[in-house]
Amino acid sequence: MDYFLELFLGGLTRGSIYALIALGYTMVYGIIQLINFAHGEIYMIGAFVALIVAGILTIYGFAGISVLVLAAIAAIIWACAYGYTLEKIAYRPLRGAPRLSPLISAIGMSIFLQNYVLLAQTSDFLPFPNLIPDFEFMEPVAHIIGSPELVILITTFVTMILLTLLIKKTKVGKAMRATQQDMSMARLVGINVDRIISLTFIIGSALAAIGGVLVASYIGQVNFYIGFLAGVKAFTAAVLGGIGSIPGAVLGGLVLGWTESFAAGYVSSDYEDVFAFGLLVLILILRPAGILGKARKQKV
Repeated sequence: MDYFLELFLGGLTRGSIYALIALGYTMVYGIIQLINFAHGEIYMIGAFVALIVAGILTIYGFAGISVLVLAAIAAIIWACAYGYTLEKIAYRPLRGAPRLSPLISAIGMSIFLQNYVLLAQTSDFLPFPNLIPDFEFMEPVAHIIGSPELVILITTFVTMILLTLLIKKTKVGKAMRATQQDMSMARLVGINVDRIISLTFIIGSALAAIGGVLVASYIGQVNFYIGFLAGVKAFTAAVLGGIGSIPGAVLGGLVLGWTESFAAGYVSSDYEDVFAFGLLVLILILRPAGILGKARKQKV
């Protein structure tokens, strides 16, 4: 039972990590039906910025939770700037082009950002400090779940709730939904579509940065390639849950995390990816739109 609980909580943490990154994928796709394959690199850049800022703050005597907060804020600002620039340079000029064109642009930007960080930093794994402090109230259950895992879980679910409220209850969310349904009609009723799309990329980039900081602190290392691997898994989670659906992204991340965790624990860690992607294929055969996704008609 203890082993099952360990695998369950491990999968829950891993799934929450995937979900946090998948939320950025699903927001962008929900608005403009674009798979932003450079999203994982924004996550990676956020982690590197946090590493640099945390090192500077430590030199000047900062410690504890203040380092985590300040490093996360710096990572969010930097990542949002990258997300905005990425949308304006690589995607906006191709908005009226065939769907394959922005997809190729996204893959190109992903490769460019990987090599940019490789040249600017190093190809080696760099140690990342544990920025999440151990909470005293967690000591009785520290053998089951630690402070980093708790922070990741809470962050994921709070983020999902806030995003849902943003989209359902605010004017910005209403503009996002209008843009998603019909971009041309949204322009006619006075919505600044370009601004809404840029805002969507900014929000998605902020989520990626938060994920980068938390995950790098949890794992304890970072390098230029972590964005690609995390991005593929997060994209899988988004498709699994129903890309375009915020609850679906979280559910898909959790299902993927539990599948990998139990496969590694009861079968072999060599086959965790086989089980994960096999589950994806099975669910897409049964529900092509994903677990919570809704089939939509293609616009001619």
